[in-house]
Amino acid sequence: MKRGSSTARERLVKKTFVAVALLTMALSTAQAQKLTGAGATFPYPIYSKWFSEYSQAHPGVEINYASIGSGGGIAQVTKGLVDFGASDMPMTDQALAASPIKLMHIPTVLGAVVPIFNVPGVNDLNFSPDVLADIYLDKITNWNDPRIARDNPGVKLPDQKIIVVHRSDGSGTSFIFTDYLSKVSKEWNDGPGKGTSLNWPVGVGGKGNEGVAGLVRQLPGAVGYVELIYALQNHIAFGAIKNAAGNWVKGSIAGVTEAAASVKNMPADFRVSITNAPGANAYPISSFTYLLIPTHPTDAAKEKVLKDMLSWIIKSGESEASALSYAPLPENVASKALSAVYSLP
Repeated sequence: MKRGSSTARERLVKKTFVAVALLTMALSTAQAQKLTGAGATFPYPIYSKWFSEYSQAHPGVEINYASIGSGGGIAQVTKGLVDFGASDMPMTDQALAASPIKLMHIPTVLGAVVPIFNVPGVNDLNFSPDVLADIYLDKITNWNDPRIARDNPGVKLPDQKIIVVHRSDGSGTSFIFTDYLSKVSKEWNDGPGKGTSLNWPVGVGGKGNEGVAGLVRQLPGAVGYVELIYALQNHIAFGAIKNAAGNWVKGSIAGVTEAAASVKNMPADFRVSITNAPGANAYPISSFTYLLIPTHPTDAAKEKVLKDMLSWIIKSGESEASALSYAPLPENVASKALSAVYSLP
């Protein structure tokens, strides 16, 4: 009797163990989600940190992000090749209408695009808007040009050819930079214009912010443009720009925040330009950057994780932005962005 009872108990324990194991496996499978994203290099340092932290806090969630440039991110998300895209350039009405996948722009942080340079013996430079435009128009070709000297009294400028560096890939950073040049230079606006990919009048191309930073660091006489964190991480000198108020300002969190404050009424779709913004200390080459989120998900489980990740970014991740030289979203924008996330299916 005891023997039979013992055997029955053993069977019950085994059945219970198997049931628990199967339930655990089922729950683990249900919770495990792999999200893929691609796009802008501008916010890559903060995205890399956020995605890693979110995954660590949510076992079973894996987020892979390819830093391939805004143009690539837009192309991949509109073709349904990734779960989300990333771009510093708001998509145009035409691009949104043409996309087979309907998308929502969710702003994440703001950043500054800064003019970096490698001029032997020079650590600080001022760039007037017209001078910066004419360097990229190939109208100013030497570092000791009188117009550069005028903006930099007392600086010993070498008789050295300027090597212009720009992006070689479809780039939101290029869009921000050329959006600014188009506002401050009629010749630029009427010529190359603004966009993620341009027919550059002069220069050599580098892939990603990383590529531009690397070329400028390696080439004496070079000038380029990158997101602020890439200049700081690579210890590359970057210049001050005369802003719309006529003041010389260098890229900074405070300057970007003041530029963002110029938007009094944020559009419902968040698509705005804040280059050449008014304000005594506003940094003129500032921008929001966005995640591009499908509004009609094909995978409900992935969409649930994506929504949770976006709300976590806005509610918790923003506090980490300043440590990587990004400006967090203004409170009113963060509140609107969170409401937009909650409105997703």
